[in-house]
Amino acid sequence: MNYNRTGKSGLLLPQISLGLWHNFGSVDDFSNGENIVKEAFDKGITHFDLANNYGPIPGSAETNFGQILKNNFQGNLRDEIVISTKAGYKMWNGPHGDWGSRKYLLSSLDQSLKRMNLDYVDIFYSHRFDPETPLEETMMALDYAVRSGKALYAGISNYNPEQTKKATEILKQLGTPCLIHQAKYSMLMREPENGLLDVLDEKGIGCIAFSPLEQGLLTDKYLNGIPENSRAFNPNGHLQTEHVSEDKILKIKALNQIAKNRNQSLAQMALAWLLKDSRITSVLVGASSVNQLRNNLESLSNLSFSSNELEAIEIILSNKN
Repeated sequence: MNYNRTGKSGLLLPQISLGLWHNFGSVDDFSNGENIVKEAFDKGITHFDLANNYGPIPGSAETNFGQILKNNFQGNLRDEIVISTKAGYKMWNGPHGDWGSRKYLLSSLDQSLKRMNLDYVDIFYSHRFDPETPLEETMMALDYAVRSGKALYAGISNYNPEQTKKATEILKQLGTPCLIHQAKYSMLMREPENGLLDVLDEKGIGCIAFSPLEQGLLTDKYLNGIPENSRAFNPNGHLQTEHVSEDKILKIKALNQIAKNRNQSLAQMALAWLLKDSRITSVLVGASSVNQLRNNLESLSNLSFSSNELEAIEIILSNKN
C-alpha cells in the first residue's frame, strides 16, 4: 500500500480507504464486518470512514466499529489508524438533529465519540452544506471541534466549488485549515471535474472520492441486467432500478471490455481510473466480504493507463460512440 499526502498537510492516507456506510450496521453480521476491518488493516488500509447516521439503525455502524476497535486494536494501534466521522444528515428528530448548526454538529460529535469509545477522531466533517445556517457558524463548529481536541482535522463533504472556496477561506481565517473534501466521484459521476478539483488543488486541500463504483454499477454485477441480490433490486436502497438504464448498461459493457484487455475487473479499473489523478488523495471503498475487499485492492497492481486507453474510456463516457 502506498500513502498519499492529504493536500499540503502532514497527514498521509492510503490510496484505498475503507468506508462503513454499508454492511456494518445493526442488521448486518458483526463477525463479517470485523473480519473485513482486520483484513483491511493487515493489507495497509489505515483509514476508516464513518458518519453519525451510518447503519441501519443510525449510529450502529459507529457502535459496531467501536467494538471492533476494542476487540482488535488496543494500545498503540490507535495511533496507526485514521478514523473519520461526519454530521450533516438527519440523525434524530427535533430542530437540532440535522444540517449544520453548531448545536447539531458538536452534539453529534460527542455522541459519535461515545459510540466508538474514543477520546477523539482524526477527521470530523460537515457532511453537507446547510443553506439555512450561516456558513461561518458551521465552520466555527469545526474549528471548535479541533481546538477542543475532539478532532485532529476538519473536513467538508458534498460542498460545491463556490461553497468549498468560501468554507475553506473561513476556516483559514479561524486558524483551522480545511484538510480534505469528500466528494462523490466516479467514471459515471464526474461533477467534481467541473471546478471542485481545481479549487481543492488551488487551496492545497486533499480529496477523497466516495461511491467510486457508483453503488455497484461499475462492477460486473449489472452486465446482464439487475440480479435479485443486488442493491438496485432492493426497493429501500440508494440505487434504484431506474438508475440502471440501458445507456449505462451499454457503457459498463464497453468499459468492461477495456478492463479485460488490462487484465482487470471493471471495478479494479474504475478505482485505478480515479487514482490516476494526483489530486485524489484516496478512494473510499465499501466491502460486503473479505474477498470483495481483496478484489478491490488488486486495482493497485495496475494504475497506469495508456493514452489510447484513456481516449477509449473518454469516448465511452461521453457518448461519442
